[in-house]
Amino acid sequence: MNLFRNVLVWLLLAVLGAVLVQYLLQDPGYLLVRYRGTDYSTTLAVGIGLLLAGLFALALLWTALRLPFRLWNRRRRRRARAQLIDGLTAFERGDYLRAGQLLRQAADDPAAEAVARAQAARAAFMRGDDAAGEALLAGFEHRHAGIRAVVLAERALARQQPEAALQALDAAPAQPLPPRGLWLRAQALLASARSAEAYGLLGALRQQQALPAAEGESLPARWAAQALREADDGNTVAALWDALPPTLRTHPDVAAAYAGRAAALGWHDAATTSIEQALDAEWDEALAALYGQLDVDRIEHRHAQLERWLQARPASPALLLASARIDQRRGRWLAAEDALNRALTAGAGAPAWEALGDGAAQLDDHVRAQRCYANALRSQRGDVAVDPVDAAPPAQPADTHVETRDRFGLPRLAD
Repeated sequence: MNLFRNVLVWLLLAVLGAVLVQYLLQDPGYLLVRYRGTDYSTTLAVGIGLLLAGLFALALLWTALRLPFRLWNRRRRRRARAQLIDGLTAFERGDYLRAGQLLRQAADDPAAEAVARAQAARAAFMRGDDAAGEALLAGFEHRHAGIRAVVLAERALARQQPEAALQALDAAPAQPLPPRGLWLRAQALLASARSAEAYGLLGALRQQQALPAAEGESLPARWAAQALREADDGNTVAALWDALPPTLRTHPDVAAAYAGRAAALGWHDAATTSIEQALDAEWDEALAALYGQLDVDRIEHRHAQLERWLQARPASPALLLASARIDQRRGRWLAAEDALNRALTAGAGAPAWEALGDGAAQLDDHVRAQRCYANALRSQRGDVAVDPVDAAPPAQPADTHVETRDRFGLPRLAD
């Protein structure tokens, strides 16, 4: 593209020169130059030719004078580029001492300063020389403030200091942040329990294509759920929930987070409705189990809803467990026990054994309750559960040793 542009420029200059020469040849004109009493006369065409020749000679002279400096600068840039490549290679090999030495030398070249100084500081931090790393970054903010903020934020997050990372990234000279800086700021906000602000950065992260490809689909739901769990009052929870798009409201993690916060705030209808809408949109066993575990009212409504779902999924362990928990809250212990036995057959595992133990304890069958709780522990460890009704405690080995003493009352060895 540059070659085509240069050729086009020279063609235009040639055309203009040909037009000018043709014009001057038609009427050469007369040029008189008087200097200190001496007259110099010639045609206008010759005068213009002499002027152009003089300018060309001056250009050649200027090029010749600059040639040594250009050669020296080219050699310096070539050496800095080689040092930069060798330094980056040493950094990737883990030779941080050599990498730091080479990269500090490469930083003398203005074109390579940003990369070389940043990597040299990272190499210093990796080998534990914090003073050298901070010295490399000192005074760096005026030329490459964004890169400096990224390096400082990476170091602060590695030390689990999110507030220090935010302080570096929010500095005025570092604005606007590069894509890497935006991602690190989101991570620092998440670590500082400010997930709502991190969720607000998703638009900018998408626009700058700073989201990891492997996590781009799951991040919005995860950050939204974490923001709902961190909300400290009802107004914040309601504002966050209303701002979410409909697709996120029916995500299992988001619906579970909102249902938990709504239940804690006493919003019983909102808690159950959010789970019902999410399960109608996309079935999730964990969310179905949470539906029966919520500490909210609407017992009869939830029981009817679970019966409706059980008609479509009669072997769902989560639905059977949820139905049993609702029956326990209604005081229907025998119905709950039947549902729990079916849930155990379907593979409900430790939660069903624990609920079965709770039911046995309510019926004052404490021996059976203990055996159910023991089965819950066995299920968590992956061991085989035993029948809580027929199981008997393991027999203790008989003690066959009989202690004998002599006439002075001292123990004697057995024969």
